[in-house]
Amino acid sequence: MAKILVTGADGMLGQDLCPILEKYNYNVIKTDIKTLDITDFDTAQTVINAHSPDMIIHCAAYTNVDKAEEDFETAKLINASGTENIAKICALKNIPILYISTDYVFDGKKQTPYKPDDNPNPINNYGLTKFYGEKAILKYCSKYFIVRTSWLYGIYGKNFVETMISLAAKPELKVVNDQTGCPTWTVELSNGIAKLLQNQNYGIYHICGSGKATWYEFAKEIFNLCNLKVNLIPCSSIEFPSPAKRPEYSVMDNSGLCENWKSSLKKYIEIRERIKNS
Repeated sequence: MAKILVTGADGMLGQDLCPILEKYNYNVIKTDIKTLDITDFDTAQTVINAHSPDMIIHCAAYTNVDKAEEDFETAKLINASGTENIAKICALKNIPILYISTDYVFDGKKQTPYKPDDNPNPINNYGLTKFYGEKAILKYCSKYFIVRTSWLYGIYGKNFVETMISLAAKPELKVVNDQTGCPTWTVELSNGIAKLLQNQNYGIYHICGSGKATWYEFAKEIFNLCNLKVNLIPCSSIEFPSPAKRPEYSVMDNSGLCENWKSSLKKYIEIRERIKNS
């Protein structure tokens, strides 16, 4: 049974990914900041050596997009230096690595879906630090998957779906309608990762919900599926200025690795309703 060490296993993605990997008969070693500090090379190497994994899936990351504008050094320490440490250890031990990256490595100027070989050009600090992570993987590792995903939501973390539902009772709700991307359920991403591991064709991949939506269209579908009547108003990004600039268009070509985002969202809403009512 292959042994996979997962960094950031207690995060929103990690908590869905680990059980799915176990269903595929992998022996999963779950690590988090308490058991594996990726920013300390020597400590990380000691922990990884002790477990002798056959593969590492690197989910641990600094993910607060807006805060990264104010605290670039911390974001860089975790997403760039931390990833470089894991990449170096994988290279030394000849361990394959799968690194979770983001659609925010792109500038959003393209008008057709981004392909894995398109050139990154991040426009915010979060995207820049994740791109540094990608470069570290490419520099040190010969056996790697770089998996870019986008607009992630799941049961185990703060996300756009839950935020929208919590705001549904407002007299009116304005949501940005000039940023387009691919909403992605953590379970779909996890299943896509498991498919990649079965094939062992190393390289850069996009694993995200098929199709595309603006944040407004995403919100509209959430409310439709929850049977909530909301005075939802589309607006421009100018009306909601944020510290981090977002790409206007970050739709990615996922090569059919995930189903349509609306189908995934329907399943997610059904699951959260079951959990709420149980």
